[in-house]
Amino acid sequence: MPAPSILPLAIALAIGVAGLGLVIGQWRVIIIGAFALFVAVVALGFEYPEHGQESHDPDSAPSSGGVDPRKVGLWAFLGNECVFFASLISTYIIYKSRNTTPPGADLLEIPLTSISTFALLMSSLAMVLALAAIQRNDKRWMRGWLGCTIALGLVFLGVEAYEFTHFYHQGLALQTNLFGQSFYTLVGFHGFHVSIGVLWLTTLWCASLSDRFDKLRALSVELAGLYWHFVDVVWVVIFTLVYLMQQVKGA
Repeated sequence: MPAPSILPLAIALAIGVAGLGLVIGQWRVIIIGAFALFVAVVALGFEYPEHGQESHDPDSAPSSGGVDPRKVGLWAFLGNECVFFASLISTYIIYKSRNTTPPGADLLEIPLTSISTFALLMSSLAMVLALAAIQRNDKRWMRGWLGCTIALGLVFLGVEAYEFTHFYHQGLALQTNLFGQSFYTLVGFHGFHVSIGVLWLTTLWCASLSDRFDKLRALSVELAGLYWHFVDVVWVVIFTLVYLMQQVKGA
């Protein structure tokens, strides 16, 4: 069994603190949560459990069909995140149903956001290739594909930062109207999750420079990949709802 770790709990608490700060509009709380998240994710990326070597003890071998507890924990976390994003999306839909053409919706730039969406989707493919590489113990290609995933994630975040800045200068701020509040909250929280993913992948890339990082650590890459694919799928829903459906008359 894997050694117990407090880091997943620390990450969850840090996300909660940062989210609370965003909700109440206190930048100090956001900074504290973000810093705690940074420290916890970096520590998790470099964490090498004592059981990181192959075990020759038949009693310690996983049972047939057994699932690693870390993977179960991540799936539970992603399930909680599904509920979180479902609530944000529901809020957006409820508001939009009351106003077919919300003030500020005309600022959305479909072509530019389509490019960032394509970059994020391609990053999922690169993530799959990175996992396949480490599973065959090819660290060189794993680092290459992982670096590609990180770069594409940064492209997505860069476009989102430009988009937010452009909207702000055009007069659409968080306090402007309900559309601004729902848009920045939904898209902003997703961008926050992408940032966490980029940080996670970066720590894995740095950890892979160690000689101790081999195919036995493939689960670490797989867990990061599951999280990354999750934020990709969530973005497909957000992009369709917020951007594409906005162009459909009466949607």
